[in-house]
Amino acid sequence: MSGMSAHRTAVYLLAGLALLAMQAAVLRSFGQPWMSASGHILFWVGDPFSPDTSQQLADWYSFSHLVHGMIIFWLLRWALPGLPLPMRFLAAMGIEIAWEITENTPAVIRHYRQQALAVGYVGDSVLNSLSDTFMMCCGFWLASRLRARAVIALALVLEIFTAWAIRDNLTLNVINLLAPPNWAPIRVLHDWQAGAAPPKVVP
Repeated sequence: MSGMSAHRTAVYLLAGLALLAMQAAVLRSFGQPWMSASGHILFWVGDPFSPDTSQQLADWYSFSHLVHGMIIFWLLRWALPGLPLPMRFLAAMGIEIAWEITENTPAVIRHYRQQALAVGYVGDSVLNSLSDTFMMCCGFWLASRLRARAVIALALVLEIFTAWAIRDNLTLNVINLLAPPNWAPIRVLHDWQAGAAPPKVVP
């Protein structure tokens, strides 16, 4: 590796770390905790209704962030074809981090809590949010290595799999976020998603 190439690599690495540090700092300024209130760090949370969902390293929504990376890769490749791949990677990180910050604002958290699967949602821990950004980076890297057909097929498999497993995925998440809550199709969607919730225990 030449001296100039090593210098560029160091600059890209420092820029990426600076973006992650900014993400953590902003989330902490919002009052989001560093980690789960349980005090434990888990690699995987399989119960979407667990209080550890959106608090640990990975959960069902981590698949959505993989898809984020795939979508962002192709959008940037289309919009900025002349930009070097490392610069597009940093741009992708910036986009994902902007989303992570936005979804942890009080207004968006309140909006999410209207959904059947997010009644107790309190936002992400810093650990989980940084992990989401890492998953996006993995999706971006996969999209940069695979043919377009393979990327589309993988994204569809992930979306169908998570819809089957927890009645939620990136597509449904976006619909729930953007559509008016009183729109009839959204009420139908909420009723379907609520069917996955464990029954309430009446004291």
